[in-house]
Amino acid sequence: MNAKLETTAASHASPLTLPVTRQTFDEVLVPTYAPAAMVPVRASGLDLWDQSGKHYLDFTSGIAVASLGHCHPALVEALTRQANTLWHLGNGYTNEPVLRLATALTEATFANRAFFCNSGAEANEAALKLARKYAHAKAGEKKSRIVSCFHSFHGRTLFTVSVGGQSKYTEGFEPLPPAIDHIAYNDIEAARAAIGDDVCAVVVEPVQGEGGVVPADAAFLKELRALCDQTGALLIFDEVQCGMGRTGELFAYMGYGVTPDILTAAKALGNGYPIGAMLTTHELAATLSVGSHGTTYGGNPLAATVALTVLDTINQPAFLARVKEASKTLVATLEKLIADYPQVFSLVRGSGLLLGLVVADAFKGRSKDIQRAAEAQGLMVLIAGTEVLRLAPALIVSDAQIAEADRLLRVAVDGLLKAA
Repeated sequence: MNAKLETTAASHASPLTLPVTRQTFDEVLVPTYAPAAMVPVRASGLDLWDQSGKHYLDFTSGIAVASLGHCHPALVEALTRQANTLWHLGNGYTNEPVLRLATALTEATFANRAFFCNSGAEANEAALKLARKYAHAKAGEKKSRIVSCFHSFHGRTLFTVSVGGQSKYTEGFEPLPPAIDHIAYNDIEAARAAIGDDVCAVVVEPVQGEGGVVPADAAFLKELRALCDQTGALLIFDEVQCGMGRTGELFAYMGYGVTPDILTAAKALGNGYPIGAMLTTHELAATLSVGSHGTTYGGNPLAATVALTVLDTINQPAFLARVKEASKTLVATLEKLIADYPQVFSLVRGSGLLLGLVVADAFKGRSKDIQRAAEAQGLMVLIAGTEVLRLAPALIVSDAQIAEADRLLRVAVDGLLKAA
């Protein structure tokens, strides 16, 4: 019997109780990620525990996903109730939860219509396909160019990763989809030069997440809106990471006073249950006729029930006001950290509870080292490239948890400085 057959035989008893470790990842999963050495097994709110029982304070919320924290009681109840009622139907039928969710989202936003899928990439894929199809119907194939920004992130499908403007994610996957151009983020003159009559869509993140936690200038977004109006291009806001209360508004566009033609959401919409949404107007939605686009699982009753509960919880004046208050507390805390450790950090930027700590010159390229040091102390944080430490705690974060994160981060930094 060969080694693989012996392993299979030994584990045949039940895969549900098969012992697994971090090493198992390296043995059986495609190596598209390099996860942390610890394996989380349980969480509640912003508290998380790994296989060894070590406690962590989670300031990642699953990359701005679990915005109501882990295992939120209202979400657990809603999902359990729906799991005992109706799971899946297929797109030959609709269902009550998805109808309620679509109604709630359109009532809360500029949109009249919603399309549901399973991820942010799929939501952006749908938005870009809609823009191309609408332009073709109105002006022919000559109006097909898409303008995006460098250092943006819109998903991992071949189409969306090409629109993203980060060569590290497209290398080796050529040839890439054509008629996609990129401009510098927040560069109005570059936008004016790039957006002509052959452009069908301009896609932008109101806050660049993966690109370094950089908020858009209001003037930049207003100019994009004006240029799209002049040329007949559609303005797409990718709010996959910055939407659903993350900035202190239900969606970031509301704080800028700039309304897109299409908006995409995902991540926090399901608080960890996979769901994405594309929101748009009656006129644009009519472009996608029956059979022109679709998805097997999109808008299934389980996902829609969770998302509706998330939306109902976040879209409350008191909840959003607290996000803004927590943001001010966290920003002030980080600014004090920068003042105390100018050799490590130079700047805090971002919006709401999506914030980035830019590393100082002495720590250039070492954001990952700071992240690992923080994790060793029991604080989970993110990075945004090699120069930015990213913090995206659950929107329910307390002032005490902000203070504790500050304490743990200081201990981590002290350790790095001593080792230098």
